[in-house]
Amino acid sequence: MRIDLHCHSTASDGTDSPAELVAAAARAGLDAVAITDHDTTAGWADAEAALPPGLTLVRGAELTCVSPDGRGGRCTVHLLAYLFDPEAEAVVAEYARTRAERRSRLHTIADRMAADGYPVDGDTLLADLPDDVPAGRPHLAQALVRAGVVSSVTEAFASLLHGRNGYHVPSRRTPVLEAIEMIKSAGGVTVLAHGFAHRRGPTVNGTVIAELAEAGMDGLEVDHPDHDGRARAALRALATRHNLLTTGSSDYHGTNKTTPIGAETTAPEMLTEIVARATGATLVQGR
Repeated sequence: MRIDLHCHSTASDGTDSPAELVAAAARAGLDAVAITDHDTTAGWADAEAALPPGLTLVRGAELTCVSPDGRGGRCTVHLLAYLFDPEAEAVVAEYARTRAERRSRLHTIADRMAADGYPVDGDTLLADLPDDVPAGRPHLAQALVRAGVVSSVTEAFASLLHGRNGYHVPSRRTPVLEAIEMIKSAGGVTVLAHGFAHRRGPTVNGTVIAELAEAGMDGLEVDHPDHDGRARAALRALATRHNLLTTGSSDYHGTNKTTPIGAETTAPEMLTEIVARATGATLVQGR
């Protein structure tokens, strides 16, 4: 079986609609695919409705959190959450807060850029996004590409949206321990996404991963395009030491990134264990 447990659609910052995402997974020869949009479950229903025969859908999300880094500071971490109840009270409240904050933040960033002459408008940008889509800098990056300011989303982040200039607006991120508890209480399973992707910025260390495992985190995303061989070996050793599941995923974003769907995969026994641990939802089978 070929299983990709980390993919994004237009419900967050991917370029494939949920229906196009599952179609792409089928074309790539996947047996199972997870839809894990940032801080939303908005794409679940459309992905399920379009699920091709023979393909299994794993319903999930990628939660943006903050964590101690194990060196006296703090850093952003991303937590993949699988098979949780999207109607759980804490989940609904957190998603509502996150969506409102993201929209306000994106509007402010766009306004700051517009004041410097860039052809972007906060009102127009948000009007083009459905209310249940979590607004983020990738949407602004796409607007800059459409306006011809930059040639790609990657260039937009490298030149204008990197967070080290006057356009940056800080955000309140969910403490990772709270996120783990929230998903656990909603019957779900949590996996730390691209935990040692050092080129993305500051990361946690092994001490923090041990603490997250003690708090109930279920696994580590080991095989990821942003992990080199050393990072994969270190994460696999930590998973063994702390009895954590290990997954592999492409982190597919459509044309927003160059990595194809299915570029990294998860062992079937790991998906079996994720399902065994979850009590909030089940897998969906294409008919």
